[in-house]
Amino acid sequence: MKRRTFLAAGAANALNAALTTAPLGARPSRAPRVGRFEAVREGTVWTFRGIRYGRAERFAPPRPEPIDGAPITAAHFGPLCPQRALSDQPQSEDCLFLNVWTPEAHPAASRAVMVYFHGGAYTTGSVTDPLTHGARLAAGGDVVVVTVNHRLNALGYAWLKSFDLRLGDSGNLGQLDLILALQWVHAHIARFGGDPARVMVFGQSGGGAKIATLMAMPAARGLFHSAATMSGQQVQASGPMHAEARTRAFFAHLGLAQGDVAALRALPVERLIEGLDATDPVMGQGPVYFGPVLDMTNLPRHPFWPDAAPQSLDVPMILGNVHDETRAFLDPRGPKLAGLNWDNLPARIAPEIKIDLDPQWAVAQYRTRYPQWSPERIFYAATTAGRSWPGQVIEADARAHAGAAATWVYQLDRPSPLDPLRGAAHTDDIPYVFGTLDAPGSYSGTDTGAQALSKTMMRAFAGLARQGRPGLAEWSPYALPTRATMVFDDRSRVEADPRRWERELWASAPYVQPGS
Repeated sequence: MKRRTFLAAGAANALNAALTTAPLGARPSRAPRVGRFEAVREGTVWTFRGIRYGRAERFAPPRPEPIDGAPITAAHFGPLCPQRALSDQPQSEDCLFLNVWTPEAHPAASRAVMVYFHGGAYTTGSVTDPLTHGARLAAGGDVVVVTVNHRLNALGYAWLKSFDLRLGDSGNLGQLDLILALQWVHAHIARFGGDPARVMVFGQSGGGAKIATLMAMPAARGLFHSAATMSGQQVQASGPMHAEARTRAFFAHLGLAQGDVAALRALPVERLIEGLDATDPVMGQGPVYFGPVLDMTNLPRHPFWPDAAPQSLDVPMILGNVHDETRAFLDPRGPKLAGLNWDNLPARIAPEIKIDLDPQWAVAQYRTRYPQWSPERIFYAATTAGRSWPGQVIEADARAHAGAAATWVYQLDRPSPLDPLRGAAHTDDIPYVFGTLDAPGSYSGTDTGAQALSKTMMRAFAGLARQGRPGLAEWSPYALPTRATMVFDDRSRVEADPRRWERELWASAPYVQPGS
């Protein structure tokens, strides 16, 4: 580094009370500090991990946390919400922490901000996942990246109002945590080099569903200016009666008297997590579901039923899915595919779809349309199109019908070069957007094709954050009836309604939102 640059950086630090960084390309004499948090270097950007944005008692709304205080080095992630998954990581009910990656912790930098919410169907997950570390996206996209942990499962979404009217917020506490995090961003991100007037939220799977839900929550209005959902939609929330039935199943599984909220509050958190093994009384199978509840106060309407929530219409949005969603959670090498043949194919499909169509009829339609396809290929096409994809189509169409701000739709087609049976499966778009191609859990590979696609998708998402439209001039907005869709692949291109036949087939009957 030239001596003049070094001295200039040192002078800037001395003049700025927040200990900001020097311009990109120059290293300051020491790490910047914002409030009580001192950064650590990660590549070419500064990282602030484990920033507490709030506190909350069990089953109570969150309270904001001051940013100032005794100095600490922000080198470690905070604990994640207690859950069955990720048992090798620190977990705690005290889990309201976020992380910031920034090229420059200086108010004058005023970069666009990308805030990420993780997946896990409201029940599991964390932004401590190496796939979602933000250093490469912050550097490659020239943005400030924020990732957020919050309360999940029964801690964030158990509906207790039926038993205690004072707990009317209980079914949406996890969402209120996210709103508090966005309020924190609005209040403090300028000190980290971000522009509070250009905040984009993005999330994959459950993270995308959380965003769709926020788009119908009045308290979230104005806290973000663009959005992107990746394989994550929320057409309807859980109805309050269904939510009550789930909470009753939860009480029963724990051996507690129905409605004994005091006993539920007193349980060790480990026992509370055991209660998640209760069978869901609405879906009739699987563990009990907890997610956002139509409580008529925090969430006064369904996000995309009967139409797109009016408050969301002026928010430009990317909506995306991957081509072979269900290959990620219906293991090609697992028992659900063992012995698959033409005779048992309809019965194997039936429990996996969320549209009430005769699976024998559906299989017959696929065999007539695609006579060369194998039973396995039809299984994954049908379960993806009848389970994981319809919500995205409904939301994109609803926005188009309402004349909303521009919407851009994509599907990821690039198959994993590491696993020939995986195709382009659920979660596979994450490393392309974050640039974490070599992170544990990535199936993208690190070849030139993966690197090129990562740059393309990163440019698209960061462009939406910066100027309210993807950073790809060739990506046409979604409109009816053409349904322009960006197909991300080794040769990315825009196609009109690329899976029209499957879309129309599965639109023959209503879609049932899981958990509603």
